[in-house]
Amino acid sequence: MTIAAGDRVPAATFRVMTDDGPKPLGSDEVFGGKKVVMFIVPGAFTPGCSMAHLPGYVVNADAIKAKGVDTIACMAVNDAFVMGAWGKAQNAGELLMLADGNGEFAAAAGLNVDFSGYGMGSRAKRCAMIVDDGVISHLAIEPAGEISVSSAESILEHL
Repeated sequence: MTIAAGDRVPAATFRVMTDDGPKPLGSDEVFGGKKVVMFIVPGAFTPGCSMAHLPGYVVNADAIKAKGVDTIACMAVNDAFVMGAWGKAQNAGELLMLADGNGEFAAAAGLNVDFSGYGMGSRAKRCAMIVDDGVISHLAIEPAGEISVSSAESILEHL
């Protein structure tokens, strides 16, 4: 079953890249007591994610934070090394780059999708959510092949 507005985000352990290597980061640490915008992409370094989705959040980070958002997080079913390198390549220093390497959060949230036909295995659906102290107040899941309702510009309209 897919998560919805009003639901708590599933408990999960993400990984983030640090100077000392990958570090675990629990969902309570990410969402607890904070207003968070999290957008989820099918894969780091993929064309739509690199040319449209992530750059929109990088460009609009200040405007999003000005609406009272504590953290802007980008999540993908990739490992922490890939997410860290992608964040650096995209100048995404303002964003928290979350790795869901085994797709556990994606599966728990009902957002997993099979991209085996593209040689990518199980990934996460493209979406964005606004989370207030662990509770989803807005969730926008993209139709396949689109980047509109989960864009930074669209999320700004919902803040």
